[in-house]
Amino acid sequence: MQDAIELLKMRRSVKPREMSGPGPSPAELETILTIGARVPDHGKLTPWRFIVFEGDARVRAGEVIAKVFTLKNPSAPAADIEIEKRRLTDAPLVIGVVSFTKPHPKVPPWEQELSAGASAMNIVTAATALGYGACWLTGWFAFDRDVLDGLGLKADEKLVGLIHIGRPSKASQDRPRPALADIVTRF
Repeated sequence: MQDAIELLKMRRSVKPREMSGPGPSPAELETILTIGARVPDHGKLTPWRFIVFEGDARVRAGEVIAKVFTLKNPSAPAADIEIEKRRLTDAPLVIGVVSFTKPHPKVPPWEQELSAGASAMNIVTAATALGYGACWLTGWFAFDRDVLDGLGLKADEKLVGLIHIGRPSKASQDRPRPALADIVTRF
């Protein structure tokens, strides 16, 4: 039990540009995804799914992002377009968490979306437990319908985020955390 508490206390995001390979093995990836699927899911609706970006798939996804960026920003400098192309190439593995809701009389859409968020956090925690750095990111492209279509999301699906996973190339610094006195009340 203490090991789990210590893991949760030390978890912090690692910037993708501070990650390197190798990424998780196939068995480790299966473990990460299995843990990602073990979240509260009222009604057993499974209102989420995962997209795995490895190898050249990371480059192809970046090309989708850059193409949409270029169409929407025709005067963008080449350097900015190149940044968009490389969005998913720093870490050796990126997992997209996709959320969608299903009509249900007892499970409102917001609860289903929270389940997808819990899934993303479980993926981050599982990767950390296996010794990898992980970072849950969004960005303009996570909310752009043209990018989502290009990545294969259906019209009723949203991208919860992209979780970048790799070996930390340096120690990650913790960020300031809120004081409990500022965020906890008692009823």
